[in-house]
Amino acid sequence: MSHLIIAPVILPAVIGALIILWMRNDLLLQRVFSVIGTALLVGVGIYLNWHAASDQVYVYRLGNWAAPFGIVLVLDRLAALMVLLTAVLALVVQLYAVGSGWDRKGWHFHALWQFQLMGVCGAFLTGDAFNLFVFFEVLLIASYGLMIHGGGEMRLRAGVQYIAYNLAGSTLFLAALGVLYSVTGTLNMADMAIRISQMPAEDTALLRTGAVLLILVFAIKAALVPLHFWLPSTYANAPGPVAALFAIMTKVGVYAIIRFFTLVFPQDSVIESVVADLLLPAALFTLVIGQIGILGSRNLGRMAAFAAIGSIGTLMIAVSQYTPQATAAAIYYMIHSTLAAASLFLIVDMIGARRGDLWLRLAPIMPGNGIIAALYFVTAIAIAGMPPLSGFIGKLLILQATAGAPDAIWIWSIILATSLIAIYGLARAGSLVFWKCYEVQGPYAPEDEDAPAHAGPIPPKLEPDEHIQDLGDAASPGLTFAATGLLLAGIVALTVFAGPVMRFADATAHQLHDAGAYLGAVLNMQEGTK
Repeated sequence: MSHLIIAPVILPAVIGALIILWMRNDLLLQRVFSVIGTALLVGVGIYLNWHAASDQVYVYRLGNWAAPFGIVLVLDRLAALMVLLTAVLALVVQLYAVGSGWDRKGWHFHALWQFQLMGVCGAFLTGDAFNLFVFFEVLLIASYGLMIHGGGEMRLRAGVQYIAYNLAGSTLFLAALGVLYSVTGTLNMADMAIRISQMPAEDTALLRTGAVLLILVFAIKAALVPLHFWLPSTYANAPGPVAALFAIMTKVGVYAIIRFFTLVFPQDSVIESVVADLLLPAALFTLVIGQIGILGSRNLGRMAAFAAIGSIGTLMIAVSQYTPQATAAAIYYMIHSTLAAASLFLIVDMIGARRGDLWLRLAPIMPGNGIIAALYFVTAIAIAGMPPLSGFIGKLLILQATAGAPDAIWIWSIILATSLIAIYGLARAGSLVFWKCYEVQGPYAPEDEDAPAHAGPIPPKLEPDEHIQDLGDAASPGLTFAATGLLLAGIVALTVFAGPVMRFADATAHQLHDAGAYLGAVLNMQEGTK
């Protein structure tokens, strides 16, 4: 069992390298191996969750070196859940990319996809703060390539902004790690937690600085206001399947906040509530900005991006409470928001492929208008948090978990008010796209003069790369609809099985807030190590 802990890192790394070295000129072979590799990752994720459900924490020591000197990967309930969620999302969205033909519009799509999975899964499993930085860089480097896949002026411009912003975040991350290492003398998260708990309160000024720097880094990754500026244009201009996969990328920042501030910096530690005091206002502003952005967007891509920002705000309200009940609610809502945001990005991509752009304006009735409208309607209900889907259950759980908070009035008021704003914004966009259509009577259709002809994330039609095997028009609408339907089926399943999922989330939250098992597994059970 212990060697399988590293499989979510090794498997995509090997497949990505094989695709580059062996299959770079054969798109069909790339598709087969990449999809099989992601499917195997789903199987590994299921197996790891089965073991993690025993409440035992498993440790993989690279080179069999003892912690805190060696590198460790740690599997607990939360890490196993996030690996499985990543694998399932990646497999479904990858099928959409194949069906829509996005994977044939540029070089190395499937190799970059695998390296992205390697970075994301590694970030969820690592037990070392410096290796968290390393895996962040792996996933970011792969995401740079995926972000500009297919080319186009707007996509390249957004990609440069994305790279610059995240390079600044990476620099800040190194500075934070340097500060923490100077104070504690270690970067192993379990060892750091022990040393911080033994530190006198009067010697924690520099430690508080390191904690604040870390929260700023993770806030950038999670796109918390006011550090969210990179997300709207990045997600709006990325290829549809890439934006859908990026729905899990902001959750890496959220995961890091949960991990560090339940294990290393718990509320009863010497840094007290300095981080929580920063997180809740940022989460509330993020929710407000995201939901108002849905209402104010004139482009479907930006509307979907602001919906993702709003969901992060709702999620972080629960995380900022630092109680087992709120953490359980956050875990449930994190699963929901990942599936819902990815579904919306795929539906937006289907709309753009049929309408020619993503501007909210009058346009002819597009092919498949009825079924796409139905998919959009279900997704909009889930994102807005209307009953009966899991978005409503998730928001209700968060409201219950914050009922006794000092700022409960603000939290409840903002969540309820912004939900109404989101409902109106999503309904407005849906009526413009699916209802206020017209039949084309001549060779030219009326156009909104204020909207450029080729604006939005969907680029002009690209010619196949001469270095990639030409499979002709490989688009398969049936596969795109099936992939989107699978994500929505996941939302429905999350609603129907809300009871068992919440029991799992409760057990996960209690394991996170009682760090004894984690610390003991990493630092005490080291027989036979070097």
